[in-house]
Amino acid sequence: MTEGVYVGVRSERLGVVDALRGFALLAIVLLHNLEHYNIYFNPESLPAWMQRVDAAVWDTLFFLFAGKAYATFSLLFGFSFYIQMRNAERRGYDFRLRFAWRMLLLSLFALLHSLFYNGDILLLYAVAGLVLIAVCRVREKWVLLIAAVCLLQPLEILRGVLSVCSPETVFPSGFFIPYAERAYDAGVNGSLPEVLRSNITDGILYSNLWQIEAGRLFQTPALFMLGMLLGRRGFFVKSDESARFWKRAAVGAAVIFIPLYILRIRTEGMTEDGFFLFLFNEAYSLSNFAFMVLLVSLFTLAWFACDGYRWQRFIIPYGRMSLTNYIMQSAIGVSIYYSFGGGLYKYTGGTYTLLIGCAIFLLQLAFSRYWLSRHRQGPLEYLWKRGTWAGAKRRD
Repeated sequence: MTEGVYVGVRSERLGVVDALRGFALLAIVLLHNLEHYNIYFNPESLPAWMQRVDAAVWDTLFFLFAGKAYATFSLLFGFSFYIQMRNAERRGYDFRLRFAWRMLLLSLFALLHSLFYNGDILLLYAVAGLVLIAVCRVREKWVLLIAAVCLLQPLEILRGVLSVCSPETVFPSGFFIPYAERAYDAGVNGSLPEVLRSNITDGILYSNLWQIEAGRLFQTPALFMLGMLLGRRGFFVKSDESARFWKRAAVGAAVIFIPLYILRIRTEGMTEDGFFLFLFNEAYSLSNFAFMVLLVSLFTLAWFACDGYRWQRFIIPYGRMSLTNYIMQSAIGVSIYYSFGGGLYKYTGGTYTLLIGCAIFLLQLAFSRYWLSRHRQGPLEYLWKRGTWAGAKRRD
């Protein structure tokens, strides 16, 4: 969710990164629609054959994109921080304090988004993004080590060790559940003012407590740091070195993913035991990360093959307006599915929600193309940039 300005290598870095960001946002939109924007409901009134199709759609999209789209977004967030840091330094700015201010502004966008949707990730980004200030001038090997430790989920490792040394230890969890239940009730029964009030209170607690328990408090800054390192090495710029890197990354990710996914499947029904819960959580998180690396690698290699295929380039405007589109799709989706609006959560399974998600995407893509034909940035991207550089003598 950045402004998409990559000075000096605009034609390549802007294209591949914004296209990647656009496809990641598309995947997020489709998943949010499948979930009815956190109203998890499976309409039993549909014919049996339709329910089977819906289940197949759900399983396929979640296998391909759940956890991977968010991870791709996070990786690109770190990459864009590096670009902004580099560009600011070339103009004589120390970007670190300015970036802290930028994260404060992002938290305000998070509050705006939370009004509409109780699954916001922007507040987590605003907090985790501060880690980049601490590591932006640290040597690469140390940044890589810190990121690796975070990816391994230190709290899960502690859970695993304690479950072996002290099997009777009970690990508290489910803190988000009471808030999730109240947010669900507001979505299926509440008026618009009640939904807005619930989202800004229970919804924020539900979303962020869930993300902490899901391991994103460590995974997100790890992905930010890895994205920053990709920027340092210039791996989104077409070159023989970059192509070799992405080929090795794709092979390594595929090799790692297979045993991790098998472990994830084998331990999925054994989570009552503390040690097996540790194994499942680690396998789930790391297998999603490995699959994300595979997808990003293949996408980037495809881009390098011919400077972007048409199916990649068509989505660039959507990626360039990712902040605007991310918040806008939530407002549209909630209005479609929640009780104060269309109430379609009662009637739509996986197939129908997939079609609705595609329609939202096409609508937003058309708007993005129209807007960017007249402006350099999306409306929220423009406000974020102007706010970031408010009071500065020179702006990028």
